[in-house]
Amino acid sequence: MTSPVQVTVPELIALNNSAAILRKRSRRPKAAQSGDYTSHLKGRGMEFDESRLYQPGDDIRNMDWRVTARTDKPHTKLFREERERPVFVWVDFRMPMFFATQGVFKSVFVARAAALIAWNAVQQGDRVGGLIFSEQEHHELKPKQGKAAVLHLINRLVSHPAWHHRSVPDNEQNSIKKAIMRLNRLVRPGSLVYMLSDFRHLENAESEMARLSKHCEVVMLPVHDVLEERLPADGIFRLSDGEQELVINTYEKSNLENYQQQFRQRNEYLEQIAARYQLHLVNCLTTDDPVKKLKAYAH
Repeated sequence: MTSPVQVTVPELIALNNSAAILRKRSRRPKAAQSGDYTSHLKGRGMEFDESRLYQPGDDIRNMDWRVTARTDKPHTKLFREERERPVFVWVDFRMPMFFATQGVFKSVFVARAAALIAWNAVQQGDRVGGLIFSEQEHHELKPKQGKAAVLHLINRLVSHPAWHHRSVPDNEQNSIKKAIMRLNRLVRPGSLVYMLSDFRHLENAESEMARLSKHCEVVMLPVHDVLEERLPADGIFRLSDGEQELVINTYEKSNLENYQQQFRQRNEYLEQIAARYQLHLVNCLTTDDPVKKLKAYAH
């Protein structure tokens, strides 16, 4: 039986069977390479395939000047996409991720989703890498092929110190920026990047998101608990992280409305970021099944 507050190696390995129902896709805006050939993937590696006679609409930058000079007829280079590309999972294990009132901890949801994505990637013949971070720890995994790459990721997910040590240092608000900066250094152009987080304090890292989006296809999976969306009405609620306590009085309707407004603004900001930088956005709840959520996105 799986736990709502912890993940295990056998549990994440077993997701290999569920990953087979997922199907990889890309919905990036198309970028013409030459003639009728288009590439769905921004920045994906290209290999020269052949030359053919120039056709109206071909990109002048792809002219094959040597063949043109030899034949005295304009020719265009055609390119072939590299079949495989790295798939990265960027996993947030900061303290707020270890929370839920329904379903599973946000950290449990993202760990399971990360394992599913990794299993699906190797089934597609792609390489798998990742970055797992908390306020105090950053674990970088360079992309590798095969089952061993997924097992390495799973072991990192399960053994990350954040499951046991959740004290928050002074730079908590900057940890997401540092994690995306590290990701930008780790990924190669054309990579497919899945970002699994509640995206708390993302506004501190928007410039890094913009940089990432220029060369990679990015899928954001924000996960939240229903209590973060709305509070029960007509009550006095005490929230604690074990060290600090917050009291919220929802008999006062303005408190309830302000709370809900903050959540709506956060969601609107994520939607704006996704639209501005052409990112995919898949909103998730702690009560969602990550298999069904990822399958719905893939189809």
